Parts: sequence; structure tokens; C-alpha cells
Amino acid sequence: MQDNDSPETYDVVVLGSGAAGLCAALSAARSGATVAVFEKGELLGGTTCLSSAVAWLPNNRYAAEVGIEDSREHALAYLESLSNGMILPELAQAFVDTVPELLDWLDTTPLKMQLVPGYPDYHPERPGGMPGGGRSLEPGLFGFIDLGRWKGKLVGVPRRMTVGETPIGGGTGHLPAEVLAERELADVEGLGRGMIGALLQGCLDDGVAVYTSERGVRLLRGEQGRISGVTFEGSDGTRDVHARRGVVLATGGFEWDENLCRDFLRGPLRHPATVPTSTGDGLRMAMRVGAQLGNMREAWWAPVAVLPGQQANGAQAVQLVHRERTAPHSIMVNRLGRRFTNEATNYNALGGAFHQLDAHDFDYLNQPCWLIFDADHLDRYGAFGAAPGTEAPEWVIRADTPAELARSIDVPVEALEATLARWNEDVARGRDTEFRRGESIYDGFVGDKSEYPGVGSTLGSVARAPFYAVQIHSSTLGTKGGPRTDADGAVLDVDNCVIPGLFAAGNVMAAPTGMVYGGAGGTLGPALVFGYRAGRAAARGADHPLGSSSDSVDGVMEQATA
Repeated sequence: MQDNDSPETYDVVVLGSGAAGLCAALSAARSGATVAVFEKGELLGGTTCLSSAVAWLPNNRYAAEVGIEDSREHALAYLESLSNGMILPELAQAFVDTVPELLDWLDTTPLKMQLVPGYPDYHPERPGGMPGGGRSLEPGLFGFIDLGRWKGKLVGVPRRMTVGETPIGGGTGHLPAEVLAERELADVEGLGRGMIGALLQGCLDDGVAVYTSERGVRLLRGEQGRISGVTFEGSDGTRDVHARRGVVLATGGFEWDENLCRDFLRGPLRHPATVPTSTGDGLRMAMRVGAQLGNMREAWWAPVAVLPGQQANGAQAVQLVHRERTAPHSIMVNRLGRRFTNEATNYNALGGAFHQLDAHDFDYLNQPCWLIFDADHLDRYGAFGAAPGTEAPEWVIRADTPAELARSIDVPVEALEATLARWNEDVARGRDTEFRRGESIYDGFVGDKSEYPGVGSTLGSVARAPFYAVQIHSSTLGTKGGPRTDADGAVLDVDNCVIPGLFAAGNVMAAPTGMVYGGAGGTLGPALVFGYRAGRAAARGADHPLGSSSDSVDGVMEQATA
């Protein structure tokens, strides 16, 4: 959506309209730059619109206001305890140190954040972890009325609730009829579209130009190698758009490109839970100008189930499998009919379990994977869109006995029966002796709230017929690898020097948290922080040229460790 006579030169050009891109654009505009956002798809918002829009932002004032103690030192210690050496300290420090400033700045925009009460970190027992929550924030409800023609240009469908009202946040997922009617009349939304709507409103209010159906294909270089613009492909052919101060890549990951996934990711990925426009365009553009790459093997891993016969955003519809594997009376088994992990652990950590390679037959041991649950689970908690006490969807495999179920999913009968017997014995003892499910305060958070905290929130026998099975796939909420950047999002080349005029934020950049998913919102927290920092840095690019050897990673590392 653009005018044919649109300007061909801006101070800052941003590629991508997810949270990172719009935050970068608004930050640059608020810093005095003329800014344009170019979106590859027909609709705005990318994968952010499909998300809950929770942002993991440690040491924030919203937690402090309700008496939750956190600190810079605790947040950095927590990240370090999970890093496996993959987090660059200067990026971790920039992330944590920018949170207060970012939240103060967001208060001046239409995007208002609020605490998700009680949401624990994903590894709360680690040093610096927060078992009682306090680091996960979400957008408040946002009114779309003033967006005009743009309110119909966002990915996804309206969701008129907050995370706290969904099962993930402890709610039911259903609003009283009068509340829903009131919100529909006011045209307010929460979650991902609420975040994008608010950021988009801020961009429009501050004069940011927004274009859709424009795919960036190549970066332009000017004097002394400075990035000076982008070549775009649109319905009317190609055109060059110039940037006086900087280009910000915020194009998302590469999970929809099979070749890139094969060449870079550490293990299998099927059925991405993201928008299909995430095909690595920004990664390729950065590679062409000599960008150094980092964190390429990692993704924001997540288990999904395919929803047969359903489409979403132009692709096969999938469902993130969270509550079904956490609530009592369910387990997961591999192709051998055996449990292989703590089913209730956070979705990103499950990626490691799915990627276990069998040294004997050289295949992934835990793929395919099956979620097994029984009548008690379905009656009490529902599953895959079915309300508690109703029938499971027709596509869910059903059997009257474990043996019949095993034959239906092609796993050894005796192995599945033995697995269920051991699990049920452990449940009776109140302890998972194999994988310690329920021992972490996080494990039961989206399980049975009447038993939380405690193992009863996630432990329950699988014993009452009928029995059900759904195949679970190793998927992702986006890849985490891309061009390395400095603390302001400036892209670095293979010699550790800044590529002048080029910035990156969000899933297109090498994730500043390495392989770590610290807590709910671990994707969007860094996306907002580094989008804010990159936009601000790009806006001052003309006055503060980059690219000297003093701007190298080595120089920043020396400052960080001094």
C-alpha cells in the first residue's frame, strides 16, 4: 500500500513491520529522522501479530511497584547461568541496562506495557531466576478506531483479551458476553495485534511512511562503502530507495527457507509457527555486504501440532502445544514408545530433546513424537480446541486401550504399556523419577491452577479410557541467527568492524541472548530493546559516521570487561 509518487529518499529505511521494525522506526522518527517502513507482505505486523506479545524485560519498574525485587546483577547472573558461553557480555549488559529507559520511552507512545502477574522465569531455579515472576510484561488493550484504513492491514484476527485472561496467564480464555461486546464496540485488542496496532499508531502519528508488498532484495552502497539504501521488488517492478543515515533490517528469521534451515540449524524443523514471509531476506542482504554471522544453529524452538484441513496466513495451520502437555493426565513418547523428557518444561528447551541423534541408526530418536492423554485429561482440561467435557476433534487419534493406541501410532505395544505403567506408578508416589516433571516452579504454571504451585498441577495418571494421541513436531517461533551487531544494533563485518549505515534488530540479528529463552517474552523483549537502540543509532548516523576500527567488537568487549 503506497503512493506511486512516494519519495525515494529518507533518512532511515526500515525493512519489516514486526515489533522490532516498528519500534526502530518510531525510535528513529522520535530522534528527528524522516523514516519509512517497508513490509514484504501484504499485511503488517509479521509474527508479532500471531503472538501473545509478552516481552521479557528484567529489572522493570512495574515489578518494583508491586514489591517484587529484581536487579541488574540478578538479571545478568541469570542470563550467564544459561548462556553456555554463547552470550556476548556487552549485548547482555546493553539489553538489561536499556530496559528502564525503553519503558519510560514507551510511556510517551501509544504502547503501554503492564505486568503479567506471577509468570515465573523459564528456569527459575537458576542463579538470578525469578520463581514468582516480575520480568514478563504485556501490552495493555489498544483501541484501533484511530488507525483508519490501516486497521484492516494487520496479520491475524482480533483477540480482545490480555494474557492474564488466557489459559497461559491463568485465565479461562473466555470473556463474559457483556465484556466482549463492550470491547468489540470500542474496537480494542490485546496480545500481538494490540502491540503492533499501538506501535503502528505511534509511527503514523510521528510521520513515518509505511509501505506494504515491497520486498527488499539488495543493499545499496555509497561512498566509502556506506550502506545508502535498498533495492525493492514490488508489483510494479524494482526500485531503489535511498537512506541518508541508515538502513535497519528487521525482516524476521529464515525458518521458511528449507535450504537455509538445512545448512544452518542444529536439528529438524517442521511447520514453522510464524508468517511465511520469514524466508531470510535480511540475512541474505547482510551476507552480500560481508556481515559476520552468529548464533546460526539456534531458533526459538517450540512444539506444534498440525491442524488438518485448516489454513492460517496462507500456510498449513498449526497449534503451539503448551497446555495439553503440561496439564495432568498426559505424557509424550518417542517412536520407541518411551518418554524422553520433562513434558512440562518450557517450549524452547524441548528443542534439545527433539534434536537428540541416535548414534546407532543415525536418526533423530525422538521424532516422531506423540502426545498421549486420556479421558480424565479431556474431561477436566479439554484439548486442541475442545472444551472440557466435550469430544476431542475428529482428527485426534482415539483408542479404547493402550495397545490399540500403540498400533495406531506405530510404536511398540509392550513399550507403551510399560511407559504408562511406570508413569502411573510415579504419579501415585507424587514424583517423576525419570525426568523430574513438576519439580520446577515453572512446570505447572499453565497446568491445573487449582493445584499450583505443586506437582499436582502437572502430574496425573494416564489410565482412563479412551486414550488419545496427537503427533507433535519440532517447530519454531522464529530463528535466532543472523548478522552480528554491536550494542546499538550496528552490523559488524567479518573483520569485526561496523558496516557503516547498516543496523539489525529482532529475529534477523544474531540473538543477543544466544541460545537462552529466559522467560515468557524472551523473543520480544530483546526485539523491543534493540529495535529502540538501532532506530536511535540509525537516526544519528549522518552526524556520527560509523565504521572505524575502534567500533569493532573487540573494542566493545574491552570496554565491557574493563
